[in-house]
Amino acid sequence: MNVWIIFILSILLFLSIDLGVFNKKSHVIQAKEAALWTGFWVFLATAFSGVIWWLFSGEHIANPTGLTPEKAVLKYITGYLIELSLSIDNVFVIAVIFRAFAIPDKFQHRVLFWGILGAMLFRSIMIFFGVALISRFEWIIYIFGVFLIYTAYKMLKSDDSEFNPKDSFIFRKLRKIFPFTAFMDGERFFIRKRGIRVATPLFMALIIIELTDILFALDSIPAILAITADPFIVFSSNILAIMGLRSMYFLISRMLNKFRFINYSLVIILAYVGIKLLVSHHIQIPEWLSLAVIGLALIGGILSSLLIPVRQSEISPEE
Repeated sequence: MNVWIIFILSILLFLSIDLGVFNKKSHVIQAKEAALWTGFWVFLATAFSGVIWWLFSGEHIANPTGLTPEKAVLKYITGYLIELSLSIDNVFVIAVIFRAFAIPDKFQHRVLFWGILGAMLFRSIMIFFGVALISRFEWIIYIFGVFLIYTAYKMLKSDDSEFNPKDSFIFRKLRKIFPFTAFMDGERFFIRKRGIRVATPLFMALIIIELTDILFALDSIPAILAITADPFIVFSSNILAIMGLRSMYFLISRMLNKFRFINYSLVIILAYVGIKLLVSHHIQIPEWLSLAVIGLALIGGILSSLLIPVRQSEISPEE
């Protein structure tokens, strides 16, 4: 239990330093700053594999699945890569939400900061129930497997029509709960208008980001549970991937059009993990193979996007 407390307090400390020191004053996050923070979070997550080794090399933490230090590290890195790769889809949706609500660049970090806190809470709950379900009902992994393969199929067949948050069912319901103004007032989430407390676009964007993250977690949580059911590895890899999501957003949101084949990478990853779940009781797939498939899928999607010329038919009129 002490390990869990120390890990959670460390994450909260990093978040406090982030908002209270480095981003005390709202400002536009430039590509250089975003790259440095992205590098920091990736380095921290990679270095944490050493902590995983130490924890599983002795009796420092409960080890319900009986993992050796080597297997624990492999499962942690594989899980982290899955969560990080699936977070790319979040970046696309967050960019659309910010554009729809006309959120100025300098206030986007504040929205994402509070969004991260909410995501940590909701994902913690989902991880707890996910691990409990697999531990109690082993057959649930088949449902997870079919769901991931179906998600991969839907992603492959999805058209290019853009999601508009203001036309969504969520936004229409939120407007009935919270009086809404389309005008910004600095970095405030609520303002007083004619004596009534109304929500600004910042708050509406935050709530929709939180709710869409829950939907994305429906894919990512079963995906990492296909790698391991150890609660600490699932939790730590998930949280560290989420922590790097903000800086990743500012780094690649301006280059989304360049990564036009990355969705195919996500399709391969989801389909592979789904198949792995379905055959897990009959075939033991080595962790290095899972790591290789995920790594090659990501590298393949990125290189294809950069090296294959854009066809004239793929260029939108706005470009």
